[in-house]
Order: sequence, then C-alpha cells, then structure tokens
Amino acid sequence: MGNSKLREFFQLGELGNYFVRVFQKPDPNQKSNFNLRMMHGINKISIVMFLAAIIIWILKRVL
Repeated sequence: MGNSKLREFFQLGELGNYFVRVFQKPDPNQKSNFNLRMMHGINKISIVMFLAAIIIWILKRVL
C-alpha cells in the first residue's frame, strides 16, 4: 500500500505532462501553425526563467 501512495504522489498529471510535451521535438506528421509554435517557444522561455529564478532564490537563502 505504501508503494502505491508514493507512486500516486509523484504522478505528473496534466500540468506535468505539458512540461514534458513542450520540451519534446514536434511531430513532423502533425500540422502546426506559426502562432502555436511561437506560443510554445514563449512557454519554454518562461519555464526556464522561472526555474532559474527559483534556483537563484534558494541559493540566496541557503548561502
């Protein structure tokens, strides 16, 4: 039972799956337009900037 709760805790869910999908290469068989590509590009930049800010904030608190 404990293993099941631990596995459930670390499930990604919809938001986690989006983060994984955003950083994958686009499927060449799927049609994509310019606006969608730009939206995903901006989201990638936002995610990286947010993670960098969190890391810097944690380092400032610890050190």
